[in-house]
Amino acid sequence: MLFSFQGRIGRAPYWYFVLAMTVLFGAIFAWVGASLFNAAIVGADGAAPPSGGMAAAAVPVLSLLALWPSLAICAKRWHVALVFNGFIAGTPGANRFGERPA
Repeated sequence: MLFSFQGRIGRAPYWYFVLAMTVLFGAIFAWVGASLFNAAIVGADGAAPPSGGMAAAAVPVLSLLALWPSLAICAKRWHVALVFNGFIAGTPGANRFGERPA
């Protein structure tokens, strides 16, 4: 489901995926913020500005890892309803992309 661009998905799996990505990246950005705050408070005077360290390095890596599944989920949802991606039910019955999602 997460890696294929074939088929269709309904609104519920689409929104669950969006919610999961929001929670995941919210936690990552909170981790980065906490790392930056900790580095700013604990850092020595005259030291280099805080960079966020490992937490800041995790953001681009995890963003790249999430890119393909995000594109696949969006493409499957677009197979159902392009214009109103997450808000309308889509075409009733089968269409050229497959059967109606459960």
